[in-house]
Amino acid sequence: MSNTWKVYLLSLVSFLVGTSEYVISGILDKISDTMGISITAAGQLVTIFSFVYAILTPVMMAITAKMDRRRLLVSALGIFVVANILSFALQGFEFFIMARVIMAIGAGMVVVTALDIAAKISPEGKQASSIATVIMGFTASLIIGVPLGRVAAAAFEWQSVFGFIAIAGLLAMVVLSRTIPQVKGDVPVPLSKQLALLKNPKVGLGLSVTFFWLGGYSIAYTYISPYLLEAADISENLLSSALLAFGLASLIGSKFGGYSTDKWGVSPTLLGGMLLHVAALILLSITVSISHEPFTVIAILVLWSFAAWSSGPTQQFNLVRIAPNNSGVMLGLNQSMMQLAMAAGAGIGGIAVDQVSLSSITWLGMSGVAIAIVAALILQVMLKERVRHKPGAYETRSSNR
Repeated sequence: MSNTWKVYLLSLVSFLVGTSEYVISGILDKISDTMGISITAAGQLVTIFSFVYAILTPVMMAITAKMDRRRLLVSALGIFVVANILSFALQGFEFFIMARVIMAIGAGMVVVTALDIAAKISPEGKQASSIATVIMGFTASLIIGVPLGRVAAAAFEWQSVFGFIAIAGLLAMVVLSRTIPQVKGDVPVPLSKQLALLKNPKVGLGLSVTFFWLGGYSIAYTYISPYLLEAADISENLLSSALLAFGLASLIGSKFGGYSTDKWGVSPTLLGGMLLHVAALILLSITVSISHEPFTVIAILVLWSFAAWSSGPTQQFNLVRIAPNNSGVMLGLNQSMMQLAMAAGAGIGGIAVDQVSLSSITWLGMSGVAIAIVAALILQVMLKERVRHKPGAYETRSSNR
């Protein structure tokens, strides 16, 4: 098997992990009904998963840094599979929380290790595209995994989703153990050295853009299924199609974000995408309040998803240009910040649904993205100052890389 196909296998594993994380938002109402808990309590499953993923993944990767990558990938996938089996078999909210914690530990190690292997087995000059392929698997879970999860939950019980993921994970363990070559681990980078970058104000501000942009998105997206069913009055039959359209728009938006960053630069793409993100959430709120026309709502959902995910690749590059000599550490910190943002967004959204209303999540989400815009503008000024005082400094346009 060629290394190209091995990278695609790693992408499929990334797809399974992404589905296990995002599918909760697609079946939130069913979990709530079955377990006899509130929508907000069910939403905290996203908070728990993302928080554990963000905090423990860097720690676990530091501990296992010297371990052979194939062995680590299969072992982490085994933890992930066990957690999905527990999610399928055990009854009760407390047991499900325990399973989500275990799942997050395994998932974080699987994704980071898959990215590491993809870069190391790729030929020179193809590492970036291989990493992008693995990330695309994670993104594809929004497009395919979440809608399929909703369909499976409607046809069977929602627990079946995790049963299917466990079976696919077991098959992946067998295939990967036989196809992925042995890959040496790395020299451990102490967490203290990684966290030392946070002392740089530009790094902190750059990561705050991620936090408020994705946190604002998470406030609304975590509760997207009950929002569409109750606030927007979309039927159960149409919900899977709405989620599929949302996922497809995220893929197109991500592709456009990368293209736009290369062609027009970071600032126009990042600021333009977030401004459109804010506009889409405002438009969604207004449309839902005055009309329940389902196809109009879905059209705005598509716009929202496109705008939100156009910022993804742009923000990744935005962080690399802040500390180009520490790009790997910066991207790792950004992964943790993304998960923390998802956790915070789900938590804040739950409080809003409980204390205010389900309809308030779009307005709160918009506010988070608006703060990210302000942070991005301040960062842009700081980076311009750096370029002005340091001739030959790292440029913002990818054409100058």
